[in-house]
Amino acid sequence: MRMILAAAVFLVSTPALAVDLVGEFRQGGMILGAAEPGSEVSLDGNVLSVTPQGRFVFGFGRDHGPDATLAITHPDGTPQSVSLSIAPRDYDIQRIDGLPQGKVGGFSEATLKRIQADNAQVAAARANTDLSEYFLDGFIWPTKGRISGVYGSQRVLNGEPRRPHFGIDIAAPTGTPVVAPASGTVTLAESDHFFTGGIVILDHGHSVSSTLFHLHSVDVEVGQRVDKGQLIGTVGATGRATGPHLDWRMNWGSQRLDPQLVAGPMPE
Repeated sequence: MRMILAAAVFLVSTPALAVDLVGEFRQGGMILGAAEPGSEVSLDGNVLSVTPQGRFVFGFGRDHGPDATLAITHPDGTPQSVSLSIAPRDYDIQRIDGLPQGKVGGFSEATLKRIQADNAQVAAARANTDLSEYFLDGFIWPTKGRISGVYGSQRVLNGEPRRPHFGIDIAAPTGTPVVAPASGTVTLAESDHFFTGGIVILDHGHSVSSTLFHLHSVDVEVGQRVDKGQLIGTVGATGRATGPHLDWRMNWGSQRLDPQLVAGPMPE
C-alpha cells in the first residue's frame, strides 16, 4: 500500500494499517511515529529504532529536500510505503558585529587543534545515544528571555559570511537558570570549549539530543540522568558571544532540528 502525505503540522492516522505520524513536516521538523508493535521502519532506506510499543522518531535538517519515503513492514509482513512532502523555509540573514576577531578567523595551528578536539567531543557525545524514550514526553524551553537568534539564519560575523545558525538564541542575564528541556542522560559537560564555552549535551534517546551552550556554569556531570525541568547550568557569555544568552540546539542523529518547532512558542 502506498500513500502520499502533504506537508502539515499534524498527520492523521492510517486506520487500515495503524500508522500515526505527528509533527512539523517542514525543514527543521521532528516527527513522532507509531506503528503496530513489532513493525520495522526505515526512512529513505535508513533503518529506524522502534520501541517495543511501536513508537519511533525522525526529523528533517535545515536543507532537506522536498520529499522523503517512510517504509513500514508490519508484523504480518505487509509492506507499506508513505511518501512525505517536506515544506521549504525562507531563512533570515543575521549580521553580528563586535565579536573578538580571534574568535572569527585567522586561527593559529594550536587553536585549530583545539577546535578539532572540541568538535570531536561533540560528535562523540551526540553519537552516544541509547534506546531510552525520554523524547516521547515532550520538550519545554530551557530558559526564558528574548529570542535573539533563530534557526537556519545565515550568519555574517564581523562582516564575513559563516555557517548558518542551527539553534535558538535566548538572551537573558548571566546566571539565569537553565533547565533540561526534556529528561535525558548527560553525554557531554565541559566548561571551556573554544566557540561554545560552557556546553552540555543531553541524550533523549533514539538519536534525539539537545545541546546547550555559552553557559556561565555547568552543574551536571557526564553519565548523570536528569529530569525535564531540572537545573543543568546557568546562562552566560562564554565562548564566541557578544553578550549573555543560551544557544539551544537539537539533533536527530546528524540532522539539525529547530527547537522552536519542537517546543512550540515560548511561554509568557
